[in-house]
Amino acid sequence: MARLYVQTGPTSWAFVTQAEPPKRGELPLPYVISDIMEPTEQVDGKFYTSKRQFRAVGRSLGLIEVGNEKLKPKARASTDRQVKQARKQSIKVAIEKYKAGHRPARP
Repeated sequence: MARLYVQTGPTSWAFVTQAEPPKRGELPLPYVISDIMEPTEQVDGKFYTSKRQFRAVGRSLGLIEVGNEKLKPKARASTDRQVKQARKQSIKVAIEKYKAGHRPARP
């Protein structure tokens, strides 16, 4: 915001704050994604030109649109207590065998 010292009368002066123009991009309008698409055949055999209708039919038939699916988080094996204990035990046995001089035969 710019403040200017402006003459408001023959003997009076005042500070005036000039508002900056709103910040806008170089494009005349904001980017809008259209609902219209080329006629595309859905599994039901009909052609759709609306993305919303195309997706609604797919969802109603139980289809998953690639890129929009929500994957279930995988449970890490290391969070299971029994798996941790089994891994520690197998590492402990392997270390003991190695210290005892056991070496696996090479093919």
